[in-house]
Amino acid sequence: MPLPTSPVVAAWELALRLRQQRDQTGTEVRVITQALGFSRNYWSAVENERKILSEESLIKLVELLEFDAEERQELLELRAAAKERGWWMRYGNLLDSDLQRLIGLEASAETVRCYESLLIPGLLQTADYARAIMTPDATIRKVEVDQRVEVRLRRQRRLVDESPLRLVAIVSEAALRQQIGGPAVLRHQLEQLARSIEGREDRLEVRVIPFTATACGLFGAATVHLIEFPNPRLPTVVWQETVTTRGVIDDAGQVRDIMLTYQDALKHTLSAPKSLELIHQRIKELD
Repeated sequence: MPLPTSPVVAAWELALRLRQQRDQTGTEVRVITQALGFSRNYWSAVENERKILSEESLIKLVELLEFDAEERQELLELRAAAKERGWWMRYGNLLDSDLQRLIGLEASAETVRCYESLLIPGLLQTADYARAIMTPDATIRKVEVDQRVEVRLRRQRRLVDESPLRLVAIVSEAALRQQIGGPAVLRHQLEQLARSIEGREDRLEVRVIPFTATACGLFGAATVHLIEFPNPRLPTVVWQETVTTRGVIDDAGQVRDIMLTYQDALKHTLSAPKSLELIHQRIKELD
């Protein structure tokens, strides 16, 4: 079953295709702004997904840019999808624009390949584990913690829906040992992680970098997600998060470098079966 297009991805594809067609036809921005009665700043906002054209303006634009009839209909459908509201938008008081973009990208993604140095990835966390991470955070008010946990668990439905997300997660062995929330919380987290992997190896792959690994290009990184889509028009993008910064990277050169680093990191991990064995070993130790 094909994935529905999330508003975030629809707006992205629409802007991407308009920009590509403008480049291919050699149409100057001033020609567009004069024909549609826009300022250059407004058009810049359209190409950068901050504004969505009215249906009337889009119809004029697709004629100006010489799209064929089939593509014109696709662009109008993308515009309609971009105007919808994703479930995450009702948490706008908690989620900044970058986080809403991440969730919107996940909603239409086919594969996410992620790396975490010290934590179990968010898409695999239990409620108690996630709450333990958030509670000490001085920037989050306690009244918001439950809602943030709710959002995190809601994101995880992509792993089990009708067109499930494929997730490849590289974690350091340290993530299996850091006692987030205490031994009982970690033990429950690892038990759920093992259950999630077993029987779903085609959709979920967890690979552990053991302490014996002598080098890895991802060492020193925090959170990295490579997000890939079934639509060949959409390139792979990266979500990167540190203590002070986070956001989507779409520069082709940077994305390529991160992809190569990720592929190299896989060579330093235990196999998926060996990684699962290590998870079970840690559960026994925590018993």
